[in-house]
Amino acid sequence: MSATAPGIGVIGETKLLEVEGLSKNFGGLQVSSDISMTLKAGDRCALIGPNGAGKTTFVNLVTGVIPPSAGTVRLDGRDVTRLAAAERVRLGLIRSFQVARLFKSMTVREHLELAVLQRDRRTFRLFASVAKMAGLADEVAELLDSMGLAPVAHIAVGSLAYGQQRLLEIALALAMKPKVLILDEPAAGVPHSESQRILDAIDRLPKDLAVLMIEHDMDLVFRFARTIVVLAQGRLLCSGTASEIVADPRVREVYLGSRANAH
Repeated sequence: MSATAPGIGVIGETKLLEVEGLSKNFGGLQVSSDISMTLKAGDRCALIGPNGAGKTTFVNLVTGVIPPSAGTVRLDGRDVTRLAAAERVRLGLIRSFQVARLFKSMTVREHLELAVLQRDRRTFRLFASVAKMAGLADEVAELLDSMGLAPVAHIAVGSLAYGQQRLLEIALALAMKPKVLILDEPAAGVPHSESQRILDAIDRLPKDLAVLMIEHDMDLVFRFARTIVVLAQGRLLCSGTASEIVADPRVREVYLGSRANAH
């Protein structure tokens, strides 16, 4: 549990992310309209929708990249609606790419060491003494093991396969001790044959962590998510289990309609 915030909450009970009536207007154009959702400790939720559905805008609103026109965002009971993105990160609302700055010449282990140091505001220490800092080596070892990266810990990131780089991005997000982890297309660009490694790593995330995945790979979505939220035209279309989503005629219409319009 040291890779995440201790005592995140009671699985299935503690509300870690509460979004109520979130809306965004750009001039006269409304791009997000009255979206509400709740993530509890242990939730595994996927956010899907056709191109232009408003998924990226919604996540930008939740994480503080852009301010909402209306609505509220609460993290573990605290109103964070007006807080900057960096402050939300500090409080445990982590989006994978926000912390994924990969340097080709640095090793996997060095990336994780620096991430932990930055989180604890210890980046001013001499890099040569990193391995001697209390608890750091154990925490980094745990992160490496959890993402299956221990065998490549001493390899420069520029020499890694792309799938391994995506796993490192997740490990870097996990190093920030999230309460809510937003995975932004974790399998994007990864060959389908390697997507199982991504899913296996996600399955090893702490059980009380709330995870929201934005993903276009529907096979991965169905294998990961216990709940699926569908956006369309900036609105919440529906939510439910995978079987409920597949059977919903509104979802078929949105996806089939968007494909038909593309031809």
